[in-house]
Amino acid sequence: MDKRDYYEVLGVSKGASDDEIKKAYRKLAKKYHPDLNKDNPEAADKFKEAAEAYDVLSDSEKRSRYDQFGHAGVDPNGFGGGGAGGGFGGFGGFDMGDIFESFFGGGFGGSSSRRNGPIRGRDIQQAIELTFEEAAFGCKKKVTIIRGESCDECGGSGAKKGTSPVKCARCGGTGQMRTVQQTPFGQFASTSTCNQCGGRGTTISDPCPVCNGSGQNRKKKELEVNIPAGIDHGQTVSVRGQGEAGLRGGSSGDLLVTIYVKPSSVFTREGNNVYIDVPITFVQATLGCEIEIPTLDGKVMHRIPEGTQHGTKFRLKGRGIPSIRGNSRGDQYVRIIVEIPKNISSKQREILEQFAEETSDRNYTQKKKFSEKLKEYFKN
Repeated sequence: MDKRDYYEVLGVSKGASDDEIKKAYRKLAKKYHPDLNKDNPEAADKFKEAAEAYDVLSDSEKRSRYDQFGHAGVDPNGFGGGGAGGGFGGFGGFDMGDIFESFFGGGFGGSSSRRNGPIRGRDIQQAIELTFEEAAFGCKKKVTIIRGESCDECGGSGAKKGTSPVKCARCGGTGQMRTVQQTPFGQFASTSTCNQCGGRGTTISDPCPVCNGSGQNRKKKELEVNIPAGIDHGQTVSVRGQGEAGLRGGSSGDLLVTIYVKPSSVFTREGNNVYIDVPITFVQATLGCEIEIPTLDGKVMHRIPEGTQHGTKFRLKGRGIPSIRGNSRGDQYVRIIVEIPKNISSKQREILEQFAEETSDRNYTQKKKFSEKLKEYFKN
């Protein structure tokens, strides 16, 4: 009941588009990633909260249930199979006992979820840094993680080799203790976790000496992660099944690798397009020239026409970032910076003054237009 509204968590409206939700999540994931907030203990909780909200709101089916029923609509323990078990169970196709259980740990006579079944392993969060070029063209990166893996000695059962866990005598293997009381309003049923088996449904009399009965050991693992071409800063690569091992036969979690791209000293990126400023002298701009342009694929020669103005842009088609889906590529945009010389010598000054005497307004189109505008303005 303490959970915040998922829309509030991501800072978007209820009518937000999928793209707006994705952008909001990426911003929060970048801001609160634990690897970047080691001195802020609250960052990990905020990171998990944002991930949980995104998991629901990015899925159209989950989002629809959430919009209709709130957190109970997406709680895996909230909408169980609906047999009507007396009391308030079996209402409107949902078991109200399960709904109340998700909030209060007890029900109103409906069926209750078994908690001793397979449990999926937790996801592992990892961050890696890439160069601008590695992100553009993709690469392979090795990451080292420490994760819980199924104990080799006991096969994950937690029991000493040659023995097996046994059904809990107190709860009969359900993992829960159920109490039923008669009230003036009908039958009231409440459930609680079995205090003998801790909700597992089984007990171990002779635990494995290697894992101490947990069924898992912590191990260091080095993995090679394929980074797709075109990935951008703040995006996440998911490596299926490389997270924490599951419990009681549950599947392993995933390894979630968040990408951080180091800025380039030459290029900037917007979407799949790259941008670069190239300085030339005013003589080159005046007379025209051929200059060398750096691109992600190497250097190319480009002709600068006579009379090129400061700030002129031109496009190199297909020289940008590949699409992460692999079906297209962005462009490169080049902006010309006309640099005015400083610290000129007396001879250079003399040459320039002579040059100025030889020119007129017909050589300066923009200056001429501006003068005409000023005359018209002051006349009026």
